[in-house]
Amino acid sequence: MVENSKDTARARADLRFKKQEEAATVRQKAMAEYVAESDARQIKTNKLRALRLAKEAEDLANAPAAPVKKPARAKKK
Repeated sequence: MVENSKDTARARADLRFKKQEEAATVRQKAMAEYVAESDARQIKTNKLRALRLAKEAEDLANAPAAPVKKPARAKKK
């Protein structure tokens, strides 16, 4: 009888340990996926920012010169 309760206690402890190990593995995998997605998003954002800045610089260089406006004259009463 004593042997049986030790076996069941050990079996429960082993089961609890396996569940904890599986949960830790799942957490590590989820965190790795989160970091990979975050890195990919950051790379894409940096690429799009560089493309936008290059386009803005090109548009600015190719923009026609704006005509200089003379200041408005004051109206006389």
